[in-house]
Amino acid sequence: MSLQRKDWIMSLADKLAATRAASAGRIPPERAAIMHRATDDLRKSGILDRIVAVGRPAPAFELANHDGRRVSSADLVAAGPLVLSFFRGSW
Repeated sequence: MSLQRKDWIMSLADKLAATRAASAGRIPPERAAIMHRATDDLRKSGILDRIVAVGRPAPAFELANHDGRRVSSADLVAAGPLVLSFFRGSW
């Protein structure tokens, strides 16, 4: 399935570039420097070489559920398709 881009739909890269441009003037220079150093440190760590490519299976993992019990991704996948959603909480 191919994604057809329309003028009113921004790609993730476009959205990230727009966010960077909009925040550039609002972030104090000393904080921006910290963020840039942290980003550079992540790049130097080799983390980009370990990213799972689009369309590739994710490695098996376990996470705690709402009760604190460990849940295995392998068990969930065995029961059917698994969707991961990352939510930046505000609690």
